Amino acid sequence: MQRRVKVGIIRETKIPPDRRVPLTPAQVVELREKYPFVDFFVQPSDIRCYTDEEYKYLKIPLREDLSNCDILMGVKEVDKRVFIPGKSYLFFAHVAKKQEHNREMLHEILRKEIRLIDYEYLTTDKGQRVVAFGRWAGIVGAYNALRARGIKTNRFKLKPAYQCLDLDEMWAGLRLILLKPGLKILVTGEGRVASGAMETLSNCHGLEKVSPEDFLTQKYEIPVVCQIGPQHYVKHTDGRPFDFNNFVQHPEDYRSDFLKYAKVTDVLIAAHFWDPKSPVFFTREDVESPDFRISVIGDISCDIEGPIPTTLRATTIADPFYSYNRTSHSEEEAFKNPDNITVMSIDNLPGELPRDASSDYGRQLMENVLHDLFLENDSPMIQRATITRGGRLEPQYRYLSDWVNPEGKMS
Repeated sequence: MQRRVKVGIIRETKIPPDRRVPLTPAQVVELREKYPFVDFFVQPSDIRCYTDEEYKYLKIPLREDLSNCDILMGVKEVDKRVFIPGKSYLFFAHVAKKQEHNREMLHEILRKEIRLIDYEYLTTDKGQRVVAFGRWAGIVGAYNALRARGIKTNRFKLKPAYQCLDLDEMWAGLRLILLKPGLKILVTGEGRVASGAMETLSNCHGLEKVSPEDFLTQKYEIPVVCQIGPQHYVKHTDGRPFDFNNFVQHPEDYRSDFLKYAKVTDVLIAAHFWDPKSPVFFTREDVESPDFRISVIGDISCDIEGPIPTTLRATTIADPFYSYNRTSHSEEEAFKNPDNITVMSIDNLPGELPRDASSDYGRQLMENVLHDLFLENDSPMIQRATITRGGRLEPQYRYLSDWVNPEGKMS
C-alpha cells in the first residue's frame, strides 16, 4: 500500500518579501487527482500572489503548523528561525557558491538535520536545469530597461510591471509606445533569460532584429535590437577561433571584445551567464570614454562586482533604478543627471509578475520533478540537487564544509 505523503507550501519569509508560490491552487487540485496518496497543506500568508481564499475555495487546507508534513516547498531562502527539524525542504537556497549572507542558514539546516533540495541544481544528466524562473527574469528585465529609457528621455511612460494585472497587460502597454528611430538595443546571452528578454522586445512596435555585423556597422531609421553570445563579445588570447566548449572549460583564456558594441549601443540588456573566471565586459575606465554610448543598462544577471562595473548593488522592485556617475564611479539619484548611466539591477525580477511566473514554474515542477519526489524515488536528478541530508553535506557539496562550519564540528 502506498504510504501517504504530506506536502506543505510554506510562507515566504525573506525580506524584501517575495509573492511567488511553487504551486498554484489549480495545480494542487490537479496533483491531488494524479497522486491521491499526497495531502497538501498551505501555510497562511497575506503577501502571497495567490490568496489564502483561493486555496481555501478549492478545499486545500490552510494550516499554520506544518510539522506534520514530510516535504515543505517554498521559493526563496527561508528564515533560519522557522525551520522544522528533520523535514525535506525545497527552495532556492543560494548556498552552493558560498553566498556569505546564507551561511548561517545553511549551518542551521545542518544542525536541524534537514534534507535540503535546491531547485537550482535539479538538472538533466547533461547539466540542463529542469525548473527555472529565468525566462520571467528576462521578460520583466527587458521591460524595466525600456521603462527606464522612457523616463530618462521623457519620451514615453510605462506602468511598473508589478502594477500590471498580468503579462498580457504588460505587453499590451508596450505595443502602445514608440521607440526613437535609430535606437539601438543590445541583449547579451543566448539562454532562457535572454530568450525572455527577446520575447518582451518582440512586442515593441517597429523594433527590428538585426545581425551583430549590421548592428556594429549600419545606421538605421528605425529602432533595432541585436542579440549576441560569447562568440561575439570575447576572443581567445591566442587568437584561435572561438570554441564554446573551450570557453566554458577555460574562460580565463579569453579576453573581452565588447567595447566595439558599447560604442554603438543605447540600451544594454545584460542577460548572460557569467563565470567569475571570464573576462569582464568593460571597465570603469572604459565608461569615462566619450565613445562609450550606453545610457541605460538593464542588468538582469546582476553580478555584483562582476562583468558590468556599473552594477554597484541589487535594486528592488519598489525602487528599481539608480544613476551611475561616469567620472566619480558612484551611485547618484536616478534620472537627476542626464549624463549619468541609468542602471536597473533587480535580483528577483520574476516577482513583478508573480502569478504568471508561479504558474509556469509550478508546471515545470509537475512535469519534471514531483513524480520522483512524491514516490520517494531518489533519482539521479533529485540526488544532484540534494545539498544536505541527516545533518551532513552530500558528497558533491562537501567542498562547503570549511565554509559553513570553520570549526569543523560538522561534515
